[in-house]
Amino acid sequence: MLDSTVYENYTKILKTMLNEKRYHHSLCVADEAKRLAEKYSGNADKCFLAGLLHDITKNQPESEHLKIFETFGIILNDVEKNAPKLWHAISGEAYLKNVLKIDDGEILDAVRYHTTAKSNMSLTAKILYLADFTSADRDYPDVDVIRHLVNESLESAFVYALAYSIRDLVDNSKAVHTDTVSAYNEVVLNGGK
Repeated sequence: MLDSTVYENYTKILKTMLNEKRYHHSLCVADEAKRLAEKYSGNADKCFLAGLLHDITKNQPESEHLKIFETFGIILNDVEKNAPKLWHAISGEAYLKNVLKIDDGEILDAVRYHTTAKSNMSLTAKILYLADFTSADRDYPDVDVIRHLVNESLESAFVYALAYSIRDLVDNSKAVHTDTVSAYNEVVLNGGK
């Protein structure tokens, strides 16, 4: 069980960094990640913490993301340079690792790839990816479909969520990150497992 003092410290930090809507979203994702971890034999504490902190830098201005990238030697690829919506996952991982001194590789990896996914994702990372899609505050076309799927099969929900993301990006003439394509191809080639 996550120590209450640790939880309180992180929520205090989040309240200074996130607006009210994003803070509420983070609490919802944490709860959903914990629920999914319990359902699919994941580590509930890790998943909860990853959910709680996954958007820690989301409300920061672009200049702050760029500062984090420069400070910690992060080089963006072409897709990332042109997609500021992805920056919070990259800067968030760096913030957790270097500022909050979180050294759990699974939590860091889950936060880093909660927007794009990637091949060879851990159970914690998949759970965070899907919890972000299906948290109680989410309201978008197909959310009920993905919520239903995530209660039937983590892998089926993962395939559907990846396909949904790819379609949405293509429909809006946006580049698809190679990590997303790799994640989708890996799951499909392994028969959705």
